[in-house]
Amino acid sequence: MIALLLRDLRLALRAGGGFGLGLAFFLLVAVLVPLGVGPEPATLAKIAPGILWVGALLACLLSLDRIFALDHEDGSLDLLATAPIPLEGVVAVKACAHWLVTGLPLTLVSPLLGLLMNLPAEGYPLLLASLAIGTPALSVIGTFGAALTVGLKRGGLLLSLLVLPLYVPTLVFGAEAVRRGALGMDVATPFLLLGGITAGVAALLPFASAAAVRINLR
Repeated sequence: MIALLLRDLRLALRAGGGFGLGLAFFLLVAVLVPLGVGPEPATLAKIAPGILWVGALLACLLSLDRIFALDHEDGSLDLLATAPIPLEGVVAVKACAHWLVTGLPLTLVSPLLGLLMNLPAEGYPLLLASLAIGTPALSVIGTFGAALTVGLKRGGLLLSLLVLPLYVPTLVFGAEAVRRGALGMDVATPFLLLGGITAGVAALLPFASAAAVRINLR
């Protein structure tokens, strides 16, 4: 499993569609939004939690179609499906690799972009915490969507249509946690719900994703 994780990390970095592209998109969102809505600090502080979470969500979405595509093209996915290791474990490793090259870098760079968006100081630790808790759910859900569309030509649009509605609860509770923290309000409820979503999808969706891959490989 560790060898598979390292292999996927190398493939993701060589393909150039995860780490650099996601960070560049996240940065563009944080730079362009103030130009579009105006430089007023009060306005930016009010919309910063939602904009930063939307930017992170869309940045994660950019590389989802690559999770299984490269393995499907060269036949590696068929070998993985018949390997001694469970296919559910393979799916979980691929979701982990996607988070390591996309979700984790976005989480680490988010305070810098929060500075560009004039996020209140109280919101920085909560932005980091909410992204650290919520972005794994984005990767797991995205892996499920990629499993449903594996083998389809130009399935990127369909993948986006499938995954975006499933992303909404994570987006809502993640942005709400940061907003409440920036205002000095209680953040326990949105954080508990955000953690519950991540735990739930991590426990259930690898099985659903593995079943979808098996069906698409027949």
